[in-house]
Amino acid sequence: MSGNITFTMVKPAAVADGHAAAILAKISAGGFRIKALKMTRLSKEQAERFYEVHKERPFYGSLVKSMSSGPIVAAILEKNNAVESFRAYIGATNPAEAADDTIRKIYGKSIEDNAVHGSDSDENACIESAYFFSQFEQF
Repeated sequence: MSGNITFTMVKPAAVADGHAAAILAKISAGGFRIKALKMTRLSKEQAERFYEVHKERPFYGSLVKSMSSGPIVAAILEKNNAVESFRAYIGATNPAEAADDTIRKIYGKSIEDNAVHGSDSDENACIESAYFFSQFEQF
């Protein structure tokens, strides 16, 4: 499955702003097939574990706080070359620098509240997917 899946989360600020359904519709319109989907809320500890790779970075604490501030929508997506395709589709991390018509340009508010998370590698897509979904929840 490597190369064909990626993981995404609609972040708490975008969910709170009522954009989850529009973001999911845009993802689907971009040719990504949803293989797993759930709404959940990360505890502080779960967010710390999920973003542990960034633990030494100055933004880690604010990222954890933001990501545990409200519900998220987690999804596994399928498409050829999924990680690279999705990262291009969502746009730059900073919404101000994202290309027009990308998810982050349309729905993002800041670097931290940039609407969606997208896996950065095939390996991380598998790890992140397994963090949120059991094999029985993936279709």
